Amino acid sequence: MDLNGLIVCRNLLDEEIFGGETDEFKISARLIERAERLGLSGNLYRTYLIYLLAHEPNLISTSIEMQGGKIGKSLREIFKRDVEILLPILRGEITSELKILNDYKPTAENQNESFNELRRRLENLKGAPEMAYTFIEHYRRFGFGDIAAYRAFRWDAETKNLVGIRHFETIRLDDLIGYAHQKELLLGNTTAFVDGKPANNVLLVGARGTGKSSGVKALVNEFYAKGLRLVQITKPQLRNLPEIMKTLRKFMSKRFIIFLDDISFDESEAEYKHLKSAIEGGVESRPENVLIYATSNRRHLIRETWRDRGDDQDELYRDDSANETISLSDRFGLIIHYYAPTQNEYLEIIRSMLKRNGVEIDEEKLKLEGLRWEMSHSGRNGRTAQQFVNHFLGQR
Repeated sequence: MDLNGLIVCRNLLDEEIFGGETDEFKISARLIERAERLGLSGNLYRTYLIYLLAHEPNLISTSIEMQGGKIGKSLREIFKRDVEILLPILRGEITSELKILNDYKPTAENQNESFNELRRRLENLKGAPEMAYTFIEHYRRFGFGDIAAYRAFRWDAETKNLVGIRHFETIRLDDLIGYAHQKELLLGNTTAFVDGKPANNVLLVGARGTGKSSGVKALVNEFYAKGLRLVQITKPQLRNLPEIMKTLRKFMSKRFIIFLDDISFDESEAEYKHLKSAIEGGVESRPENVLIYATSNRRHLIRETWRDRGDDQDELYRDDSANETISLSDRFGLIIHYYAPTQNEYLEIIRSMLKRNGVEIDEEKLKLEGLRWEMSHSGRNGRTAQQFVNHFLGQR
């Protein structure tokens, strides 16, 4: 096929398989290598083309991201023309003389749900307009490249790029037992954010092991298909927040939670001022597609001492010093408190976890063993309950 007429998708010509290579054996070798590395199956010409269109940036996918899902009529028509050129490949009409490549079975199938959903939606389509529309809707919902492939990212300060987290936790909100009011607040704020309505930065504060971090991670799994992604950063990376915000502005059709886990500061640490500036008050405004969610065991985030409250401190205006220590947490519009569970709540968490694993436990045995485990570990909380359940199931 001659693909030189491509315009929007012209970057496909940089790929040897579609860019003019004529040696069938070289093409077959490259297709097999990519199929095994990427987990591609079926007609490899078709599947690999769909993979490239879904993952490699092109003019239409990048425009949709930067314009928050919008696309001009002219660009849409040009893309439709490109899809018309690619139609024989997308229909599976281009095949290999090496017949095994026409129905290839890789060692391990590609597990990315957005890519596999795109393949399924294209399966029964025959016309260029329908296929072009399907690709456009895919870009709107999932984006392209790593933004489409991953739910969560970390920030690489050296390359100044987002790096996808391959093995992200699959936890859902229904897996978190108890704390119904806290989950309701968290879900309501995030739903508004994903729907493009006003929403607040969130501080989840309280006892350790109560599911604060798990709740935030579960949100990403709940709203992945609606464009929500998570970017976890460390305390030292707070200095990089302007660069991170600039990067996230490029993906305006997506929503991002910048996640700070188990964070607190000493007053001598300058990082908290970078966070204050990022939330509100900086010269450059926070992108509308970004919120900051943080978890902490401290309500005020910045460590206070009795000396800070004493009459003998060096600060001339003591109230100013106190206001400074609470000014960071005050910038979070929604503060959700997590308290240690009561004894009955703790036992109910254990009972529910065991039931989900198909195990019913006698009430007396639950109370005896569950409380004994609590006393020999770090107190009553969800983490201790999970550790007990792991131990109990492992000894069966």
